[in-house]
Amino acid sequence: MKTQKLMSLLFFICFSSIMIGQSKNTDEAISLANKNILVVWGGWDGHQPEVFAKKISKWAKQMGAHVIVSDSLGVYSNKDLMDKQDLIIQYWTMGEISKEQSEGLIEAVKKGTGLVGCHGGIGDSFRNNTDYQYMVGGQWVTHPGGKINYTVQISNTGDPVTEGLQDFEIQNTEQYYMHVDPNVRVLATTTFNADHDAWIEGNSMPVVWKKHHDKGPVFYISIGHNPEDFDHPAVWTMLTRGIDWAITGGKD
Repeated sequence: MKTQKLMSLLFFICFSSIMIGQSKNTDEAISLANKNILVVWGGWDGHQPEVFAKKISKWAKQMGAHVIVSDSLGVYSNKDLMDKQDLIIQYWTMGEISKEQSEGLIEAVKKGTGLVGCHGGIGDSFRNNTDYQYMVGGQWVTHPGGKINYTVQISNTGDPVTEGLQDFEIQNTEQYYMHVDPNVRVLATTTFNADHDAWIEGNSMPVVWKKHHDKGPVFYISIGHNPEDFDHPAVWTMLTRGIDWAITGGKD
C-alpha cells in the first residue's frame, strides 16, 4: 500500500513538473505593441472560427496590437488595408476565395506580411487554390479516427517557438494527416498508429512548422479543432510564440 502511494506521489510530481515547464508565461517575452493585425474568420461553422477569432483578438489587444477582425474575405482585396498589416491570422475552413482576394492575400505575404493559422483555418481553407496551398506549406487530407487522443513530439527543441517544451498528449481532437511542402521547417510532429488505418502505422507527420513565402513568414500548427485545444499550455505557447516570430519578420 505504501509502495502504491509512493509511486502515485512520484507520478504526480513528475506530471506536475512537466506541466509547469510547459505553461511558463511566455507573454513576458512577447510584445505586439503598435503592430497591425488582421484577423479573418469564417467558413465551416463546425470549427467554431468566431470563438477562435475572439480569443486570439482579445489576447493580441492585451499585448498592445491594433486589431481588425473581419468575417469576410473581401478585406484581402483592399490593398490600402493590406499594405498596413504586419500580420494576418486566418481561421477559414473550406469555402472558396476569388482570384482577386487570393492575389491580394498572397501578394501581401510575399511583400513581408506574416501569416499565422491553425488546423483547418489555413491548412484546409481553399481546396481548389494550389497557389494558396503553396504559400501555406501544406493541405489537410484526412484525420484517421476522428477525435482521438494522440502524442505530439517536439522535434526541434532549439527553436524559439519550442524552446523548453517537451512531448505531450493532446486529447479528444483531430490528428491531421496532410500533404506537406518539403520546404517547411518542422518544429513538432505526431506519429500514427494502427488503431484506425493500419497501413499508416509508424508514419510521422508535421504538426507545427514555419517557412517563408518570398519575404513573408508563415507559421502553422495543425492542432485546433476545438477551441479548448488552446487551453493546453504547450499548444497556446507554440501558437503565441509563432505569432511573435511571424510579426517580427520571421527572424530567429
